[in-house]
Formats: sequence, structure tokens, C-alpha cells
Amino acid sequence: MLITLFLAIIFCGAVTLLLISAVAFVQDKRLFSSAPKEAQMVLKPRSGELFYGAGAMGWVMIILSILMILGVGVIAVLDGMRNNFSFIRFFLRFVLILTIYKAYDMIFFDWFLLCRFRFFQHYYPEVERVYNGRKYGYNLKSQLLKLLVIFPAGSALAAWICTLF
Repeated sequence: MLITLFLAIIFCGAVTLLLISAVAFVQDKRLFSSAPKEAQMVLKPRSGELFYGAGAMGWVMIILSILMILGVGVIAVLDGMRNNFSFIRFFLRFVLILTIYKAYDMIFFDWFLLCRFRFFQHYYPEVERVYNGRKYGYNLKSQLLKLLVIFPAGSALAAWICTLF
């Protein structure tokens, strides 16, 4: 259980690094596919870097965050196999990691960074009118769908695959 909580924290940190890298350093509109359509429509492409080397630094950070996310998955599976996890233990590990991540995403990214701290608006002021007056992010329905349906189904599938080996 302690390893699972640790992996969830690492997963949240890796996704945070990914977000900061994409928004603050790389600043490529193609990386914002999860942003609301209204925000995507008003985003202006950035012609230059925020500072010299920002793009390269951002891509290195993105690669590191992806490796961290993959590492969480590998460690979660290998540790479970080493400890002879049953289907239910694998399922609980995966669903707990993803549930902690989704709660973090909804509270920290959507509510705090987007609506209170205005992190995205700082780097992309043209989206100010899209997010103005919002008390919460745009995608609550999709967030809840992931939390209540997609993540448990994916966790069950992953747990089943892990128990085959």
C-alpha cells in the first residue's frame, strides 16, 4: 500500500512536470489538445521562445516526465508480480493510483492552477475571456467519466493482463 501511494505521488509529480513543460517552456499549440475547444480556438501560435533554450529544456522535461510515468507503471507491475498480487490487488493498486491522480488533476490543475492561480492565462493571455468568471475548469463531465468509468475499466483490464503472467 505504501508503494502504491508513493507511485501515485510520483505519477502526479510527473504529470505536473509535463504540464509546466508544455505550457511554460515548449509553448506549442499542438500540446494543448485537452484544453477546451473555446480556448484552443483563441490560442495564438508562439513564434519565438520565452528565453533562449526554453524549447529544448521543455522537451527534455517532457521526455523525463513521460519516462517517470512509464516507470510508475513498470514498478507497479513488477512489484505486484514479485509479491504475487491477485487480480483484486492489482486492480486496487491501479485504480488507487489513477483515482489519486484524477483527484489531484481536478483540484490542483483545474481548480487551483486554471481558475485561482491563472497559470495558463499568464502564458496565454488571449484565453482570459474564455476562462473569466469560471469557478471550476471546463471538463467536469469528462473528468467524472474518467474517474468513475474509464479508469476502473482500464484498471480491471490491466489487472487481468498482469495476472495472466
